[in-house]
Amino acid sequence: MSDNWTLADIPDLDGKVAVVTGANAGLGLEITKGLAGAGARVIMACRNQSKAEAAAELVRAGNPRGSVETGSLDLANLASIAAFAEGLNSSLDRIDILANNAGLMALDESRTDDGFEMQLGVNHLGHFALTGQLLPTLLATPDSRVVSMSSMGHRPGKMHFGDLNSENHKYSRWGAYFQSKLANLLFTAELQRRLARTGASTIAVAAHPGASHTDLGNEGSSILNKLVTPLGKLYTQSAATGALPFLRAATEPGVPGDAYFGPRLLSWGRPVRETPTKRARNEADAVRLWNLSEELTGISYLD
Repeated sequence: MSDNWTLADIPDLDGKVAVVTGANAGLGLEITKGLAGAGARVIMACRNQSKAEAAAELVRAGNPRGSVETGSLDLANLASIAAFAEGLNSSLDRIDILANNAGLMALDESRTDDGFEMQLGVNHLGHFALTGQLLPTLLATPDSRVVSMSSMGHRPGKMHFGDLNSENHKYSRWGAYFQSKLANLLFTAELQRRLARTGASTIAVAAHPGASHTDLGNEGSSILNKLVTPLGKLYTQSAATGALPFLRAATEPGVPGDAYFGPRLLSWGRPVRETPTKRARNEADAVRLWNLSEELTGISYLD
């Protein structure tokens, strides 16, 4: 695998279908541009439809080889996820790439419509439910991929299995974020194990963007939240560069299941294969998280 991978290395995606969550801004918008630019049909799954349509027009203005369209998806609402998945399963005969990109970072304490801690609910549980409900179409597509966006923040992350939703211990905006990003990698590993047992050609992989300048972290009210934008402009790489590890994980031929990509220098640079932390590779924790995720969302698959 090359250490100098760029957008030019994305193979021809003509005829492929991709679903990108959180596609209207930041990393999701750059992922959409990369996939559509290589010829894919991209469904931009977003909560805010006016922002989604504006982003879609921006992508179209770049004259990509592929096409983009928008779909309404609120990952903080299980009913919205079910409706979105039902619509895609009934209208599409293939999904080649499910890009579980959308995320929240360092929010003030809040809850999803179903009562989950917001960061765990959107970053992990929402994507867990979405993946399960789109799985029939993914499995019907040869060599499809489920790609999840993790973070360097998984490294200090710890799973609070007795209190995943921060109901019985003091809420920490960063602790909740780190937990959700660790959950993304535990989910990827367990999803890959279960897919492999079925003999399916579908694989699960993951990526992280390093230190990339996006609008993540702006929603919170802490002093650190307020410093995210000014510090980000000085010390981070562009969202376009930050999206490259995800695009490589999603498109490079021959990528094995459970592969994890990130910037070459951890925070910056070209995308390369990485190794998650020992916690992220704990199989018992991955199974425990899977079982709890099924219990919380009411969505069971690949038993």
